[in-house]
Amino acid sequence: MHSQFFRKLVWPVFALATCASAQQINACGGLMKFKSPRLEITKAAPIAAGTTEPNPYGQGHSAPLPAYCRVEGVINRRTGVGGEDFGINFALAMPDKWNADLLMQGGGGGNGVVLPPLGLVAAGDAPGLMRGFAVVSTDTGHKSHGGAFDFGFMKDEQAYLDFAYMANAEVAAVAKEIVAQHYGKSADHSYFAGCSTGGREGMILSRRYPTVFDGIISGDPAMRTGLSNLAIGRWIPIAFNQIAPKDANGKPLIEQSITDNDRKLIMDALMKRCDAKDGVTDGMISDPLACDFDPEMLVCKGATSDSCLAAEKAAAIKKALAGPHTSGGTQVYPGFLYDAGIASGPPFRGLLSPGPGIFGPAPTELTFDVDKEALAGIQPLVDSMSTNLTTFSGHGGKMIFYHGDSDPWFSPLDTFTYYKEMAAANGGLETVAKWSQFYFVPGMNHCAGGPALHQFD
Repeated sequence: MHSQFFRKLVWPVFALATCASAQQINACGGLMKFKSPRLEITKAAPIAAGTTEPNPYGQGHSAPLPAYCRVEGVINRRTGVGGEDFGINFALAMPDKWNADLLMQGGGGGNGVVLPPLGLVAAGDAPGLMRGFAVVSTDTGHKSHGGAFDFGFMKDEQAYLDFAYMANAEVAAVAKEIVAQHYGKSADHSYFAGCSTGGREGMILSRRYPTVFDGIISGDPAMRTGLSNLAIGRWIPIAFNQIAPKDANGKPLIEQSITDNDRKLIMDALMKRCDAKDGVTDGMISDPLACDFDPEMLVCKGATSDSCLAAEKAAAIKKALAGPHTSGGTQVYPGFLYDAGIASGPPFRGLLSPGPGIFGPAPTELTFDVDKEALAGIQPLVDSMSTNLTTFSGHGGKMIFYHGDSDPWFSPLDTFTYYKEMAAANGGLETVAKWSQFYFVPGMNHCAGGPALHQFD
């Protein structure tokens, strides 16, 4: 991970607190002493060079890793609601050849699993650990019992608070203390990098704990999940249900609402109109805000054929991608971009490939009350909308935002709108550009995939 952008205007980082338990352990040849009873070290061992780490929830890394010391532990182990065991579990990898910096990696979905501490986000083909960063990861205070999108832990208030914002800061403090003891010096700089839930976590950290990290990378942030879920779980599929053929029971067959021929017709016309707007015809739409494609351009003038689009299909696509509006016309959540990856098929469905999604089977309703469901979609504890980053920027913090233009789960326009509003609230774009930047990623789906160069550094 290149850190030149972050290394400017950063101040030294100090640990939040001395965190570690009434114990001492021999970790990778060195004695570590801990005083806090809330921390329990469960494992500490050297890992030989040449190992690899699988990733239970996504992209792994097959290249041999360098030698490192791995420390695992749990903070605030407790029994919570329903007698369930809770605690903030973490894993810290400290390479033998250290670059003197600490990198914390964000989570994904509902978290609940300690992902391998490698530092894969926005790291190109060389994870942070391979670049010499000490890397830490956490489950943010609970264990998943039902996969990546198990949110059952929210029944326990402390577990919800840990997930929402508290756990990452606590783990960061512990990691800084362990790093300082292991290497005999504190990390020069501390960074956070995450995508999706991890992107939201980075945004939360920049305002709730603005001095903990010198640099934050926030990718495709799940910054307003209640409202984005309203868009992708209700508004978009219901728009397609309204034009879909029906089964014998009158239920819509959503996967048949847009055919393969429709997708090809739309994508060919979209790329022809918007690909070259950046000055280069390369199969990517690199100037998404200049793209003026409208599916109604393809509506049949006479009889329906394979060379044109039925009027009701064009209207449904336009409505779906425009994002949810209230009955009074107020935009509830931003629309989505017309981009090179929106026609991708299963298992990672693009916007023009309606069907079963992350919430399971697609809804079969033909209408819903947007006004009512929008109110329920506001989640103050986890929504990331505060724009006052004066403390974060004042201590020298730097922040990068990026978002895949073909993301079918979270609109890149939501992140971009936040960035513009944040810039306006912190001295204007020219001032903020010195410490924060935003990047659209053409063709990229949610955090990865799609017809894009999604392994970037």
